[in-house]
Amino acid sequence: MEKKVEPIAKVQNLVVARHRDGRVIKGTTYDFGPQKKGFHVVPVGEEGKKVSEVLFSDLKAVFFVKSLEGKQDHPLTKDVSEEKAEPGTLMKVKITFPDGETLVGTTQGYTLEREGFFIVPLEEDSNNLRIFVISKAVKDVDTWK
Repeated sequence: MEKKVEPIAKVQNLVVARHRDGRVIKGTTYDFGPQKKGFHVVPVGEEGKKVSEVLFSDLKAVFFVKSLEGKQDHPLTKDVSEEKAEPGTLMKVKITFPDGETLVGTTQGYTLEREGFFIVPLEEDSNNLRIFVISKAVKDVDTWK
């Protein structure tokens, strides 16, 4: 007796793609991969109509979010340099972009030789699940355990 195999559903991610020039694209992606040169986003409100190609070379970061509405009262990141990372391979990281924006989170490691690297925000109530930071868009990176 043969079993019918159901196709695997595509994984849908809500993303906010932040460009270096300040543009923002919010929507859904089905084909993000950190080893690629880019991905596609179906912008919010454009479902079934338009797909935007997004190249990593144009971005500063891709935010994988819980909600596309985001948090309006995003607090300034507290000084976390004294906090200790969880045991294991995680390290804390503070990323500064040329426009002055900073992100603070944890990462399993990074190298600026790769296209980018993932961080997980330190804020427990953050709308961001994880952030893919584009290495070439970074001005400065500080790490500590």
